[in-house]
Amino acid sequence: MTDVPAPRVIPDRLDGGAKRILKSWEALLFAVAVAIFVANSLASPYFLDPWNLSDATFNFTEKAIVAVAMAFLIIAGEIDLSVAAIIALASTAMGAAAQAGVGAPGLVAIGLGVGLACGAFNGLLVTRFGLPSIVVTIGTMSLFRGLSFVVLGDQVYKGYPAAFAWFGQGYVWWVFSFEFAAFLAVAVVGGVILHGTVFGRQVFAIGNNAFAARFSGVKVERVKFLLFLGTGLAAGAASVMLTSRLGSTRPSIAVGWELEVVTMVVLGGVSILGGSGSILGVAIAAFVMGLVTFGLGLLNVPGIVMSIVIGVMLISVIAVPILAGRIARRRGAGAGH
Repeated sequence: MTDVPAPRVIPDRLDGGAKRILKSWEALLFAVAVAIFVANSLASPYFLDPWNLSDATFNFTEKAIVAVAMAFLIIAGEIDLSVAAIIALASTAMGAAAQAGVGAPGLVAIGLGVGLACGAFNGLLVTRFGLPSIVVTIGTMSLFRGLSFVVLGDQVYKGYPAAFAWFGQGYVWWVFSFEFAAFLAVAVVGGVILHGTVFGRQVFAIGNNAFAARFSGVKVERVKFLLFLGTGLAAGAASVMLTSRLGSTRPSIAVGWELEVVTMVVLGGVSILGGSGSILGVAIAAFVMGLVTFGLGLLNVPGIVMSIVIGVMLISVIAVPILAGRIARRRGAGAGH
């Protein structure tokens, strides 16, 4: 009797050596976060003030919420570079509605609705027409941002209702802001979905091999469409919080955020090629980036320097694993001879 080959197992909760590597990466990130925290404490006498620490969370919570959704998309082998432009368009729509007298609940609904609509548009172009997501979202990045500039020009939308300010400036308890609580909730729910549900296994399966996943019964296009919806919804939620926190809307709002969001995801251990990653790593990476930018801000470091730091971090976390893999393969080939 011929032996039947064992079916290939899609690693949703990475086992064996890969799991140890993932854990060590998260442990390294946590150690880096602790080191940055200590360095900031020594660099500035104001850093350890509870309210200053609370202010530090505003540097990353909005971006981190988008990063959690982006992690799903990148693990599935796709990407959305239009998230910052979605934030701008949603903010513009909320600003126009506020000028017309719409109240806080209506503004929140509009922000989330615009985010969902933009995510659906991206998802349709990718899943229905088979277009590459990086090309599609570069195009919609210009489209969504351009619409904001067409509507606003050099103007600024202000005059938001007082109740709307709570979403970006309110606190649920003591120094814990609504934004920080929302980020923690999104991270926990995202982690449960990605690592503990059938849908999460499907996301990993698609990222590992979409062709094989399709023949295994996974509705690949449907899953990807839902992921684009999730990213759009997260961008809409971030837009609500950012607009509420700033109290105004400009067409240049959230410029460059797509780079920081992708950096958080990749720094968190999510493979840019898809198929592996964890929400815990993304959450820790968000804290790392938030502590870095806040610490540099306390030292009055110019914003352009912060951009350079973020760019170096992104290049490093992408290049180092690839170079390490090449070195390991060369060593393996040499040992074989």
